[in-house]
Amino acid sequence: MEFLHFIKTEQIEKLLPIEFNGSITVIDGEGPLFNDAISYLSLQKIIGFDTETKPCFVAHVPRNKMAILQLSGHDRAFIFRLQQLGVPKALAELLSNPGVYKIGAAVRDDIKGLQEYSKFQPHGFIDLQSVAEEFGIEDKSVRKMAAIILERKVSKSQQLSNWESSKLSDAQLRYAAIDAWVCREMYEALKTYKKEHANNKQ
Repeated sequence: MEFLHFIKTEQIEKLLPIEFNGSITVIDGEGPLFNDAISYLSLQKIIGFDTETKPCFVAHVPRNKMAILQLSGHDRAFIFRLQQLGVPKALAELLSNPGVYKIGAAVRDDIKGLQEYSKFQPHGFIDLQSVAEEFGIEDKSVRKMAAIILERKVSKSQQLSNWESSKLSDAQLRYAAIDAWVCREMYEALKTYKKEHANNKQ
């Protein structure tokens, strides 16, 4: 089996939706929840990574400051509300830790947005788009890569919602968690495929 280079929207629509069945924790300040999140994430070898920013629909207006950071292990996802929390030292240290791989798509812009809160040195970030290229996958959006690699559909219905809202909806939280988690799952799937392919050649 080889991966598709491209996938059409009508092909994606026929796929089953992807589901994240783990826990989702929202963190808007330092304390026990924050400490638990850092402890859990620091012990992971691979975590999914994404951010969200409130969209601006007016031309020539500066982009809004990043609203949330999502980090996810296999069974737990954490939503850090940056405008309330900032990027405290322990979180900056996690983002600088080369031993914890942070898997996202187009990570450079995300890192720049996070550095508006803290001038951390990023280490351990892996751009899934570059990894997918090695497998001949040329569609670069998370939705299309997930359809090609995992054969599942990622909803983008909440993408343009208000990420600065005083209370994020359940739909927003699910969307945010999945966007980070699915990057991790795609990376794991590509690693497994590469390993099995290498074994088959022997």
